[in-house]
Amino acid sequence: MGTEYLSVGEMAERSGVAVSTLHFYEAKGLISSQRSAGNQRRYRRDALRKLAVIRIAQRVGMPLEAIREALSRLPEGRAPTLADWRRLSSDWRAELDERITQLQSLRDQLTDCIGCGCLSLRRCRLRNPGDELAEHGAGPRRLIEQQAADRLPEATPEARPDAADTPIRR
Repeated sequence: MGTEYLSVGEMAERSGVAVSTLHFYEAKGLISSQRSAGNQRRYRRDALRKLAVIRIAQRVGMPLEAIREALSRLPEGRAPTLADWRRLSSDWRAELDERITQLQSLRDQLTDCIGCGCLSLRRCRLRNPGDELAEHGAGPRRLIEQQAADRLPEATPEARPDAADTPIRR
């Protein structure tokens, strides 16, 4: 296969990525290998630069699917260029900016959370936007409903006609 290919061990050593991670990335379609006559993986040298791109993208929080999709738009058989990187990072920057805005909004909403567990306050925009749970009554609606479900007898109301009228007791 020539010197343009690296064994899995050489690739791991040169990239700083564990062999198991190389196999994982390959299974996810982020990089590819060819098989030698002895059925050993061989990676093209351009995969080293792809690995660098993958590692940086992961470090800034990009999901593997987004990385795979971006790498699939690159030409095969050559390392990503500076122009490729600028295009990829520009696309990712917009997505990261959107996530940052969402996280800042969530962070700012946390100051309204008093941690009481009622989850039906009008101000609780995190778990109960628009106070949707108020329609079901006051108090910790999710907790009350879960506790009631946990106490339900095994028999269904169809099996016990009086069950629907029987109050739930502890």
